[in-house]
Amino acid sequence: MLMNLTDAQKQQVSVWLDQGLKVADVQKKLAAELGVTMTYMEVRFLLDDLRLKPKDPEPPKEPAPALPIAGPGSPAPAAGPVAALPGAPAEPAAVGSVKLSVDALARPGTVISGKVTFSDGQAAEWFLDQMGRPGLVPTQKGYKPSQMDVMEFQDLLQMELQKLGF
Repeated sequence: MLMNLTDAQKQQVSVWLDQGLKVADVQKKLAAELGVTMTYMEVRFLLDDLRLKPKDPEPPKEPAPALPIAGPGSPAPAAGPVAALPGAPAEPAAVGSVKLSVDALARPGTVISGKVTFSDGQAAEWFLDQMGRPGLVPTQKGYKPSQMDVMEFQDLLQMELQKLGF
């Protein structure tokens, strides 16, 4: 995919990111202005290949909520087993409040799969099919994670895929 873009097109992608465009906006501009159609994930990989990062929006200036302090009578946090590929960490990868794990055996019809728990506690199974298309199967029918959770999930997934050589 990277080889299909000219140097001028790569430079244009860099300019768009400097202007503050998000990955989805770059995807739309690639299609509309350059005639290059890519999936969202392909654009993410393109930006990674070009060593470019979208600008992060300035976080709101709000005080962080106080975390509850565990006392002697507080229950210990539950820990469950997480299946991982050999050589991969046994604990789920986590940057913020989204947690991701990779299955030891991929779901049938997929290249790689795993589980994700979003910040609101909702769980889902994720996968990449043979065409590299991502999929998400929530445990609760009709559940849609927040945009921030989706972005964090994509970042975690990209990091895990890089660790595993994808």
